[in-house]
Order: sequence, then structure tokens, then C-alpha cells
Amino acid sequence: MSDRELRVSKIKDGTVIDHIRGGYALDVINILGITGKENRVMTIAVNVPSKRFGVKDIVKIEGKALSPEEVNRIALVAPHASINIIKNYQVIEKLEVKLPQTIDGIIKCSNPCCVSNSGEPIRPKFHVKNEEPLVLKCHYCGVILEHADMLRGL
Repeated sequence: MSDRELRVSKIKDGTVIDHIRGGYALDVINILGITGKENRVMTIAVNVPSKRFGVKDIVKIEGKALSPEEVNRIALVAPHASINIIKNYQVIEKLEVKLPQTIDGIIKCSNPCCVSNSGEPIRPKFHVKNEEPLVLKCHYCGVILEHADMLRGL
């Protein structure tokens, strides 16, 4: 290692979200609802050189295991990410993030007249029309959401 490189330390227990598209780590943090006030160590690396992507982002969160819903949330902003579950400094499980074709109950429709916003016991549901760039279509009213709209609907 040269004196121009910065080495990020390993975590004992937690989650490493790797291969996030360069510049999207803060969107991943936002979509997980992490504020930095959770009293856990977190490392965010942005625009790290990557052979696979040119540049990538990495998020390390100590003491946190992700739920399946959180993995689906990550898929909305980082569909090619990989998730490593760490126990006692060792990777015990690797997950590849996969964007589901239907997004159920994660984001809200931006159409105030949509039945999913009417107070009825209906969970918002979207169908993925395009992965890159992300385009979602509301199951109920047909409104189209793009990446920035989706982030506002969280």
C-alpha cells in the first residue's frame, strides 16, 4: 500500500454494501432512513476506483443486519450492489441485490388522487418499466416515477 492510499478498516459485525454506482452512497443511506444519529460506526466511501465499474461507492454499517425490505429499498437506488454480512470480521453471507419487478409498499405514489393515497387499506404498488434509468409505474393510477420522484416518495 502506498502512502497515497487510504485504507478503511474492517468491521467486526454488520453489513457492507459494495458496488454501489459511483455517487449514490448517500442515496443508499437516505433510502435506509439512516441519519447518523443511530450510535453506530458507519463508513461511507464515494467514488472509489473499481475495475468493474470505473468508480463505485461502499457503505459499511457496524452492528446492523438488513431486512429483506431494506435490501429491496437498496435495489431501487443501487440495483447492482452486493451486500456482505459480516460476523467476527468474516463474510458469512453474500447477497446480490436484485430489483424486483413489482415494488410493494416501499414508496408512495406522487399522485394525490391515487387510491393508494386515499386512506383506503391499500399498499402502494409500482411496476418497474425500466431499470437503468429507473422508471416505475403506479399499479393503480398509472403515474410514472423516475429516480428523483422515487426518492421524494420514500
